Amino acid sequence: MNYPISIFILDVSNSSSGDMGDELTEYLDELVNWVTIWSKKIGHCKVKHRAGDEIIFAGYGYSTAYILAFFISRIWKYSDHPPYFGLSFGDSDKELEEVDIERWIHPLIKQARYANDLLKEEQVRPLFKFELDQFYQNQFFPYNQFRSEFETLINSLLNVQLIMMKGQTKIQEQVCTYYLILEQQKAVAKLLGKTAPTISSHYKKGKSEEILNVFTTLIATLDSLQEKSYSDHSIKPQALSAGLMESIRNHIKINLLM
Repeated sequence: MNYPISIFILDVSNSSSGDMGDELTEYLDELVNWVTIWSKKIGHCKVKHRAGDEIIFAGYGYSTAYILAFFISRIWKYSDHPPYFGLSFGDSDKELEEVDIERWIHPLIKQARYANDLLKEEQVRPLFKFELDQFYQNQFFPYNQFRSEFETLINSLLNVQLIMMKGQTKIQEQVCTYYLILEQQKAVAKLLGKTAPTISSHYKKGKSEEILNVFTTLIATLDSLQEKSYSDHSIKPQALSAGLMESIRNHIKINLLM
């Protein structure tokens, strides 16, 4: 029996510069705890802080790793030390409960690692990179013959999203992040102590709608692929994704915004 999973490997830029080592280590430990809490609704997951400035995550669902990575990137605390994520998704012949994430040898982990290594080499480093074609061969995967093309399209869309994100001012970035969490411009206005028209202006000028549309479009695409692969499953991937995002939003509201 196969199981739909996704993986990210998070690394931190400039983690060895300055005297931030201990503080970043504590922050990554805190993120591991958050991810564990956020992921409870999607079943067992594996998340581990290792190698000083790295987190590895494996969870059920094709879109799970990207959802978590996106939220982490938006609430990340240290702007001088941004995270970057190598991502992959596909099928495992083992349940995650059975694996030791530190020792598990699987093509999807290789792919996420390869994506992460490619990001390390970039002078202008993207936040996210999917790797789907380098190591993974599965004739039963629905888009198998188009993996390379699909990978190119996903990463191109993420690069366009990144360009829009880098064009945001500080307040536009705040508005975009808070809207992602609160889902209402009026709630964002109240949180920031500004008028609703001001928030609306920042939302539009910062291309927040377009940035978040990329996020939701990719989730919908990954969920659709999973649904076609596992049409016999009673729980729809869209429900799992929605439950995961609800869990993340509720935890952030309580622990970071209130």
